[in-house]
Amino acid sequence: MDSSASTETRPLHKGEVPVYMETGKAYPRAVKGTFRSLKWWAMTLTLAWWHLAPFLRWDRGPGAPDQAILIDMPGRRAYFLFIEIWPQEVYYLTGILLIAAISLFLMSALAGRVWCGFLCWQTVYTDLFVWMEKQIVGDRNARIAFDRQPWSAAKLGKTALVMASWIVISAACGIGATLWFGDAFAMLRDIFTGQASTATYGTIFVIGGFCFLLAGFARERVCVYLCPYSRFQAAMFDEHSLIVTYEAWRGGKGEPAYKGQSFEGRGHCVDCRSCVQACPTGIDIRQGNQLACIGCALCVDACDSVMDRYGLPRGLIAYDSSANIEARGKGGAGRYRIIRPRTLVYGGILVLVASIMLARLVSRPDVDVNILHERAPLYVQMSDGSIRNGYVYKILNMKAEDRTFRLTLAGLEGATLDVVGGETNATKAELQVSRDSVGSFRIYVTVPAAQVTAKSLPITFVLEGSSRTVKSESLFAGPEK
Repeated sequence: MDSSASTETRPLHKGEVPVYMETGKAYPRAVKGTFRSLKWWAMTLTLAWWHLAPFLRWDRGPGAPDQAILIDMPGRRAYFLFIEIWPQEVYYLTGILLIAAISLFLMSALAGRVWCGFLCWQTVYTDLFVWMEKQIVGDRNARIAFDRQPWSAAKLGKTALVMASWIVISAACGIGATLWFGDAFAMLRDIFTGQASTATYGTIFVIGGFCFLLAGFARERVCVYLCPYSRFQAAMFDEHSLIVTYEAWRGGKGEPAYKGQSFEGRGHCVDCRSCVQACPTGIDIRQGNQLACIGCALCVDACDSVMDRYGLPRGLIAYDSSANIEARGKGGAGRYRIIRPRTLVYGGILVLVASIMLARLVSRPDVDVNILHERAPLYVQMSDGSIRNGYVYKILNMKAEDRTFRLTLAGLEGATLDVVGGETNATKAELQVSRDSVGSFRIYVTVPAAQVTAKSLPITFVLEGSSRTVKSESLFAGPEK
């Protein structure tokens, strides 16, 4: 990657990148090897998950959605296999985000920027876009020559073909995002028949548009300048973290080698720049660990192929720890340490949060209650002198079956219930709630005047009919004595 002069006047340390530096376009060269194969597998699995997971089915019984993973915004539910999350359980989302963050920290402590190099959506789609460009235009040298050519009918045609392939991929990305929020089969049919909602098409346009711009044009600039992780990644590393490293002690001065030349007394680096040409961000790993390195290890594959050509040992550039590199440079043997204070802290936090969420899921109730006291008026005095209060009583039936609950009162002697559309002047009431829904009931509580001894008295609503008895505390209002 060609670079113009930095706009900053302060001298930069080795491996440091300015806050902003205008750069030329990176033209990564195609390579073959272990890490390139791992990237192909990672791309296949992540894209398969993104596009195919919404089509998985899970039987939840009649009347319930059968999509295995679904975020049902109109129904205010989120479904993941046998788990159903209600709006008031948003703390599960907090737990998931916390687990994701700590997992990233642990992943970084163990294997550096393995997320950035293999699993990040920016990396996955950029890889796919570059692959499509390679199929149409050619590999690195062909793409450089193509961009330098003057505009012609042939260049215009190939450019249009590249853009069309990117648009198709971007549209698929946007469509894939929408399928998580509704029945995938029905939504896909509606999208292609023009019957989907404006919000659906808007989502496809926004997500697909960002995919087109970021993976097609911004590419390495996203990793270097837009992604915050590149700025604080080093805080998660230590000397035992696996990162892409260059064995400078073995590489020597990086001098070109000629056919038949002996490597006795000289370094193994032949200054072929294969590592630079294979890098998707265009850095030279021989200058040390850098902010712009995303840990994809394609430079390792490129360098290993050169070492094979010269009959030299592999590993001049390796996915290794700085501690191991230093140890081997002094003639010792490297050793990777997984168990260390940093990984123990991250692992402990991860296990703790996951355990709390699992315990909460196992013990989560299948019913919840909300009660609201009417405030206009606070109370009504009946003709016989008794006092009546009104309440809105809501039962959340979080079970996939219709249920009948029994409601009674405690705390005020002689209190009776009147349910609009149900029992009147009763000491208990039967409340029916449909499966997986919220039952809302308007209830009036009447208490004899002799029992209302204060302006405000505690009253307890007792609900039975589930795995646990739900007691809801409220207040009963009356006139001042």
